[in-house]
Amino acid sequence: MSDEQNIEEQPENIKPPPTNYSGETVEGNLFSSEENNTLAEESQPQILNSQPSTSDMEVHHHGHVHENKKWKEYVFQFFMLFLAVFCGFLAEYQLEHMIEKQREKKYMQSLVQNLESDTTSIRIAINGNERKQAAFYSLLLLADTDLSLPENSYKFYNFFISGSFIPLFTPNDAGITQLINGGNLRLISKRNVSDSILNYDASKKQILQHNEVFSQSGDEIWNSVYPIAHAKVFSDTSYIDFFGGRKFKNKQPPPLTLNAANLQVFFGQVSRNLLLAQVNRRAIIRQKNRAERLIKFLKQEYHLENE
Repeated sequence: MSDEQNIEEQPENIKPPPTNYSGETVEGNLFSSEENNTLAEESQPQILNSQPSTSDMEVHHHGHVHENKKWKEYVFQFFMLFLAVFCGFLAEYQLEHMIEKQREKKYMQSLVQNLESDTTSIRIAINGNERKQAAFYSLLLLADTDLSLPENSYKFYNFFISGSFIPLFTPNDAGITQLINGGNLRLISKRNVSDSILNYDASKKQILQHNEVFSQSGDEIWNSVYPIAHAKVFSDTSYIDFFGGRKFKNKQPPPLTLNAANLQVFFGQVSRNLLLAQVNRRAIIRQKNRAERLIKFLKQEYHLENE
């Protein structure tokens, strides 16, 4: 038989011998099934995967670490922002405090100057008050004399003029008014200082109220003297030296118009005015002492001795 016939007569269940990858026939089962499988796997070409595996990504991704880091950064940034705002507030507060302290000291300097002006005004008022009391006391003594006599008539005019034109205490309250009415009393950080200033201001107001009563009494004296004396004498420079302290000159004035009722009213007004002068003098002397103590106190508290 030919070879072709032999091939055709082979049973169908007979498989051809295995061949290797080079086409050569492998005779016999030289390896076990496991080894054959291993060799088959090794012989297959390896495909490289360029995509990173999920396990690798999970290993290198530390999400909780970044979240903790961000949380700490937020806290740190908030703290730095709070610290910057707080430091700015402290700097502004310190600057404002320093400015208010400087303003407080300037107000005290101005107040001391006002108080020194008050003491000068009070000394002038005290001297004028003493002249008034001396003149009106001498005028009251004429009530029991014969006023028709020329010498007594001259004394009447002289004492009346000497006791009528006197200065009253007028306080220089610009500094205190600015402190109290301007709302700047809050700048005074020392309670004892503000109390002393307010006490001085209260006593000053009492003196001003008494000055009004005192001045009104003086007006009533003038109204009561007109029916007795000649009015032209009080404006005539030939009788009165208005530029030399309002002194009566050595010129005999006209005689007085004597009326018992008018004289009674006049001397009554003089007596009342004399009592008011005594009260006024005591009040302004006390105010002068307050001013001097307050000046000394403020200079010590604010170190104004050499300023």
